[in-house]
Amino acid sequence: MKHPLAATLMTMAVSGAFAQQGDGTQVSLSNNIFKPNKVEATLDRMRGIKAPPGFTVTPFATGLKNARIIAVAPNGDVYLSRRDQGDVLLLRDANGDGRADGAPIQVANRAGAHGLAIRDNKLYLITVKEVFVADIKPDGRLGALTMLIGDLPDSGQHPNRTLAFGPDGMLYISVGSTCNTCNESNPENATLLRASPDGKQRSIFASGLRNLIGYAWHPQTGELWGLDHGIDFLGDNEQKEELNKIEMGKQYGWPHVYGANEIYPQSTPVGGLTKEQWRDRSTPMVMGYTAHAAPMQFVFAAQSAFPLEYRGDAFATMRGSWNRAQASGHEIVRVRFENGQPKAIEPFVTGFLTDGGKTHIARPVGLAFAKDGALLMADDANGVVYRVAYTGSGAAPAGAAAMPPAGPMKEQANKGNGVPLANKRAETQSSGVVSVSSPSFRHNGMMDQKYSEYADGVSPALSWKAVPNAKSYAIVMEDPDAKPVTPFVHWLAWNIPATVTSLPDGVQEQPRLTDPDGVLQGRNTRGSMGYYGPKPPVGEPAHHYHFQVYALDTMLEVPFGSDRDTLLKAMQGHVIGKGEVVGKYGQKQKPQK
Repeated sequence: MKHPLAATLMTMAVSGAFAQQGDGTQVSLSNNIFKPNKVEATLDRMRGIKAPPGFTVTPFATGLKNARIIAVAPNGDVYLSRRDQGDVLLLRDANGDGRADGAPIQVANRAGAHGLAIRDNKLYLITVKEVFVADIKPDGRLGALTMLIGDLPDSGQHPNRTLAFGPDGMLYISVGSTCNTCNESNPENATLLRASPDGKQRSIFASGLRNLIGYAWHPQTGELWGLDHGIDFLGDNEQKEELNKIEMGKQYGWPHVYGANEIYPQSTPVGGLTKEQWRDRSTPMVMGYTAHAAPMQFVFAAQSAFPLEYRGDAFATMRGSWNRAQASGHEIVRVRFENGQPKAIEPFVTGFLTDGGKTHIARPVGLAFAKDGALLMADDANGVVYRVAYTGSGAAPAGAAAMPPAGPMKEQANKGNGVPLANKRAETQSSGVVSVSSPSFRHNGMMDQKYSEYADGVSPALSWKAVPNAKSYAIVMEDPDAKPVTPFVHWLAWNIPATVTSLPDGVQEQPRLTDPDGVLQGRNTRGSMGYYGPKPPVGEPAHHYHFQVYALDTMLEVPFGSDRDTLLKAMQGHVIGKGEVVGKYGQKQKPQK
């Protein structure tokens, strides 16, 4: 038998390690690995759980093993995912005594089951690469699971996907990074995706998010907030966990920038970009919390039965650290908001760390408000669902689970929608002409499938005749036949040198090109940078893809990753010639998997 201390503590100090790269960076770091040992969640140990005066913390259900994400149906039914068991459980408290009635009911089985969402009497379930939906039956059990999405990116280091419906009725899906810090080859990694409820359309809503497990919409403002996991191995106190206001098209720093726009020392952006340029395009965190605490599910207290002072605040679980000398996390935190803005993050329920921080009885993950207004927390270590209830004086009645206002999300999504093609807009007015052609397809002819996202997704070759006095060229590719976003932007590129009058097929899909050197690329409607090929719905008539080339009398001071409207605004008054070549593409049959 191991000595108790040997079983509870593993500490490894790594000092004098250097992170280096070819720009002269040298940083000395000291790192620790410390994993508090799990001990049984006995009633005696549970008595050590601490909450503010007037609150009680009791077990709602026990013996659930790897309890992860919680979703509560309008009738009060509690659904719980278990990643390691690959299933979803149904828990009920019909008699209202604050404890689940009897044994849980297994209602779904899917390997890697994790994120849950409920809408219109349907339960949505996400695994590593798939999103499923099932009808909720009157008895709380589920109908057959139907796959809506089956091609989310591979997971790597962060396989725990989550999903939630926004006030705009769209499905938001978090996809973590494959690594601690790296340049991802799939632009959908380290992002928040936005998808139609049927899964047929999706885009990258925001990027540079290392592992965004928890996010929610403020009940009064409708703005989206979330807690992102910080980078590992920067020491005990870095990187802090990030609270971000998440908005469409914004980049939140990872992997090259973190926290309050601090530069990560080891990584190197692709395409010859400097980390300072990456920083200038990144949105810094609004607020930080203790490093390595590991934020998980995040909810606003709109429907709580807590005192009114908690309304408008948010709560989040912190699963707990493994890489600092003194453990952080293992708690529920309160995010105080005033007038829609966060003011502080502070511990709310603690005591899951025991024996002076050497052991733990819980690693908090799931978090949701029950129908009665109590807060439910799932522990994936000992498999307990805890109930945090206010039993003091001055409790507010439980509120209805109403959606926040949809305005902010709809406004962001509709930006640039329903406008003319770029070459018909005032920003590109010019009497000059650019003669444009493509070796890859004839004007108004069909494009080969390899240029579509149904196949290789490579850009076709383009060429144009030089325009006298041009200092640079820009490309805007749009599809005016697309819906619901019209026109759909497929490609933005600018600062193509005046000496360059052609591009080969297969241009790199990255923010900056090194051949031709210095060409910058922008954010397409899909939300990625660089070329995104045709992907019209199967069976629709062929769409028209307008490859528009603009001759400019200047180089543009427009940062990489900019959207079409930003680019066109900068081009206004500098267009000395324009032209286009149009290709068509339609997909008759659904591709074979």
